[in-house]
Amino acid sequence: MSLDVVGIGEVLIDFVGTEPGSYVDVPAFQKCFGGAPMNTLVGVARLGRKPGAITAVGEDPFGKFLIRELQRNGVDTSQVKIKKGMRTTISFVANEPETGERSFIFYRKPWVTGTADSSLSIEDIDLDYISNAKILHVSGFSLSQNPSRKAILNAVKHARSSDVHVSFDPTLRLDVWNSTRTIRRIYGKMLRMSDIATFSQEEASFIFGTHDPEKAAGKAFRYGVEIVGIKMGAEGAFLQRRRGEKAWLPAFKVKAVDTTGAGDGWNAGLLIGLISGWDLHTCLSVANAVGALVVTKHGAITALPYKHELEEFLKANKIDVKL
Repeated sequence: MSLDVVGIGEVLIDFVGTEPGSYVDVPAFQKCFGGAPMNTLVGVARLGRKPGAITAVGEDPFGKFLIRELQRNGVDTSQVKIKKGMRTTISFVANEPETGERSFIFYRKPWVTGTADSSLSIEDIDLDYISNAKILHVSGFSLSQNPSRKAILNAVKHARSSDVHVSFDPTLRLDVWNSTRTIRRIYGKMLRMSDIATFSQEEASFIFGTHDPEKAAGKAFRYGVEIVGIKMGAEGAFLQRRRGEKAWLPAFKVKAVDTTGAGDGWNAGLLIGLISGWDLHTCLSVANAVGALVVTKHGAITALPYKHELEEFLKANKIDVKL
C-alpha cells in the first residue's frame, strides 16, 4: 500500500469540558477523539491524501470508538493493534474561559499502568508499511515511556534508511514524562533523525531556550533538521528551510472556542503542502488556515476541514491555492 503520510504514536480519548473553566467547576466532559499524530492523519485524509496509522488501543469500547473514527475519516487502520487486557489511554481537557487555551490531565504511564498507547512494541510494527510512505509523522508524547519509545525510534531509523522523510512534533506534555532530563535527551535524539520539525512557541522555548522563532529554528538546524515550523497561536506562525527560504504569516482572525488539536491540524496543512511541492509561503498559508478552522469548535478533529471547506475559507480570505 502506497501512503502519503504514516503517523505513529498515541491515540486516546479526550474528555473535553463542555464549558470553559477549571476542572473543579466544569459540570461535564464530552468524549472526543484524540492523540496528536492521529489528529494530523485525519486532517491529511480530509484534505484528500492517503494516511495510515501505527498505534495501539485497549480491548475496550473506547478502543473500538477510536478505530471506527479513524476508518470513518479515511485513515488506514490495518496497523492499529488492539492490546488484550489493557485499557485505552484517556485524558481530561479543560479550557480557560477567555483564551480557549487548554490544560490536560492524563490517565497513562507514569500515573497508571497497562494503558495501550505506551505499550506499542517493536514486534507490533510492520517496517515495510513505513517503507511505502512519503512521510513518517512522529509524536514526542509517545516517546515518553517504553516500550513505545524503543519501538518508535526503531521505526524512525528504518524510515531514514528507506528514504522516507521524518516529521517530528514534540507534543510536549510534562505530565507523561519521568523527568525533564529524559525529555531533553530523547528530543535531542529524535531531532537528529528528523527532516521536518514543528514546535509550539512554548515547546521551542523549553527545548531551545528562546522565544524567538528564528533563533529557535537556527538551533534546530544544528541537529540536521531541514524544515522547521514554529506555531505561535494567535500571533501566527514561522516556517524556514535550512538553506534559508523562510515565511512568517499572521494568524487568521476567528472566534476561538477550543484550541485542542489546532497544532495537529496545522501540521496536516504543512505536510500536505510539502507533499504537493509548494513554496513555504503557500504551505504556511494553508497550515494557518487549517489551524484557524480547528479552534472554532470543541474537540481535536471536529472542525478539521474537508478539502472543499478549506478551499472556501482560503477563497474568502483572498488566497488562491489549488489543493
